[in-house]
Amino acid sequence: MPSTPRKAVCVYCGSRPGDDPAFAEAATTLGRGIAERGWQLVYGAGDVGLMGAVARAVQAAGGETMGIIPEHLVSMEVGKRDLTAFVVTETMHERKKVMFLNAHAVVALPGGPGTLDELFEVLTWRQLRLHAKPVVLVNHKGYWDPLVALIDHVIERGFASKSFRDFLTVVPDAGSALEYLGGALESQAAQ
Repeated sequence: MPSTPRKAVCVYCGSRPGDDPAFAEAATTLGRGIAERGWQLVYGAGDVGLMGAVARAVQAAGGETMGIIPEHLVSMEVGKRDLTAFVVTETMHERKKVMFLNAHAVVALPGGPGTLDELFEVLTWRQLRLHAKPVVLVNHKGYWDPLVALIDHVIERGFASKSFRDFLTVVPDAGSALEYLGGALESQAAQ
């Protein structure tokens, strides 16, 4: 019987640590959980901020990591070259494409403009029926409350259908994200 291919989770998150050490703790919990479940981490290949925290946690737990980084950010984001796979792209667009194509699900931890860009791109692709991958928003300590309210506002004001909200699963912490992904990835494998 052929073995089931390894599932991969793409994590979008800040290249900065944020203003609360709890954000790094959430990244560490998520990374450790990804490794413990035998999934591969796909992420932006940085060794700074939450990006570095999630990757180091996966590595510390013996997991596999795939990092994708554009050439112009290798120095700025301190490209983490000790990953299982370290891919350097020419552009940000190529980075995002390679990350998404190598993942079975997407998780967004707290982050800034880059995280928002990545998150909304995959949500837009989902709305356009270009994929059906789970997209999970880790609303750790309410960090994403204003974003969730904005999405609801956009829907209420008629600029997105009510179904748009169904494309994003909002969870309160990394443990809940792992639990949700376990069921979602298992469901994918059964199809």
